[in-house]
Amino acid sequence: MGQPSHKRRILGALIAASLSCGAQAQMTQNLTLHPKALALGNAVTADPPGLMAIHYNPAGLTKLDGRQLEVNVLSIYLDIDADFIADEDYEIFGIKGLETDPLTGKQRDPVANTHSHTNNVALYVPGYGILRLPPGPAVAPSAGISIKPPGSKLTFANAFYMPMAAGFYREKDDPGRYQPQAATLQRTTYLSPTVGYEINDEWSVGAGIHLSHFGFAADQYMRAPNMLIGVAEVLQDAFNCESGDEPLQPWLALCGGNVGPWDDIGAMNLNLQETISPTYALGVMWEPTDWFRWGASYTSEADMNLKGQFEIQYTDDWSGFWQSVNGSVLGAITSAILSLPSGAPREAGNVSMDLVYPQHFQTGISVDVHPLLTLNADIGWTDFAQWDAFEFKFDRKLEFLNAARILSPDNATPDSLRLPLGFKSQWNWAFGAELHVSSRLDLRAGVEIRDSVIPDDQRSIMAPFGGANLYSVGLGYRWDKDTEIDLNLSYLQSIETIPADSSCNVNCDNITNIIYNPYADLEIKTSLRVVMAGLSFRTKF
Repeated sequence: MGQPSHKRRILGALIAASLSCGAQAQMTQNLTLHPKALALGNAVTADPPGLMAIHYNPAGLTKLDGRQLEVNVLSIYLDIDADFIADEDYEIFGIKGLETDPLTGKQRDPVANTHSHTNNVALYVPGYGILRLPPGPAVAPSAGISIKPPGSKLTFANAFYMPMAAGFYREKDDPGRYQPQAATLQRTTYLSPTVGYEINDEWSVGAGIHLSHFGFAADQYMRAPNMLIGVAEVLQDAFNCESGDEPLQPWLALCGGNVGPWDDIGAMNLNLQETISPTYALGVMWEPTDWFRWGASYTSEADMNLKGQFEIQYTDDWSGFWQSVNGSVLGAITSAILSLPSGAPREAGNVSMDLVYPQHFQTGISVDVHPLLTLNADIGWTDFAQWDAFEFKFDRKLEFLNAARILSPDNATPDSLRLPLGFKSQWNWAFGAELHVSSRLDLRAGVEIRDSVIPDDQRSIMAPFGGANLYSVGLGYRWDKDTEIDLNLSYLQSIETIPADSSCNVNCDNITNIIYNPYADLEIKTSLRVVMAGLSFRTKF
């Protein structure tokens, strides 16, 4: 029974964290787009940056004259850490996690009081899945063109960019490998035809259609430190399974494989994608004077049907244990009644998920408070509250779902699974300042205040994101009358403490939370640091 519930939370926790626009999406929104926007803390709705006005506010395209080409390159370095802290009384069903295992000579729970670290970046490659990049910074490119005929009030533009991108991988022996060993989340907009229209000297509007690819993949090792698994280990010790005998055979057999609360169960691979995910964007700008500007933009939601495959490969001990249980008289009867695992070494198939990419609204002002100083302020909202639950549909009946429905009949059927999440929408603030040093040089600084959309009881190490602030500096330089260069250096940090038994996505320890809690009863401290350096080049052609 540990296996089904465990997998139920794996499938959800993987997407809740990686797809978690409530977690990763909230944290990775607008981090891989434009150096000027980052340098101003993303407070650019009233002051859109070049061709990336396609994303920030389509009305801003009216500021671009003639034919223009823009290329942006952002270098991203991330650093993810987690500490797993156990107190002196740390135990599962009377089995002390910090004592030495007489069979291995090592600590029973190899994760307790250890440290997880990674700075390895992963990307999602359509048709392939997770691409593990060499250690070091990753590069996120974007590019676009715009055309405004002489004397026209219309500006046409198109760009390729990644409005959301996040991915990492850990070493295979890293203690954080249970949530997960590798994961990628990526939304790539590959076509974005957009038009801006200048109504008059004060008002401009814009609209665009964005066609995107959405991909998610994860590789994860599995374990289930739960009381029921602890009972199995105690019974195996009582049966003296080390001797190789089955004292109650044929009535009951428990010695087909060594299982325990901190033993690996297996490994899981999940890969989902949507190849065409359309949204539309609307924008407006108002400039009643030469020193004040207001802007607002809206990006629609996208109804997606993610499709892909999953595979679960179980350890020999886990499969052997359930095979021996089902091979005994009492075990076979109990398994038939409760739909317990049969001991299959592998399960695989197709999985789909209906997901709504949340709608987003942002508005802000830009004020020239002095001929040498411009101040920007934005407020934005993303509708993550609609992510009340994730629902998965499988192409066949699975034995782990048969068992899961016993524990949670409202959330599981033999071929479907519903994972409650309870995410919440947030309003985020952003502020930027631009110092006009000369006619060619502008110096910039900004901060964006990003509040977490994840409830405290749903946190995990897969998405180690709570509230965080984005701090940035940068500059803009006019190379000549037709060419502009923008640079930025940005830093984001999120630090979280998850007390033991406080989040049922990671460390709950009661008997009903066999559902995925691989770090049950451990206090977890997480830290995420992201450094971004970017270069933008825009010129007329």
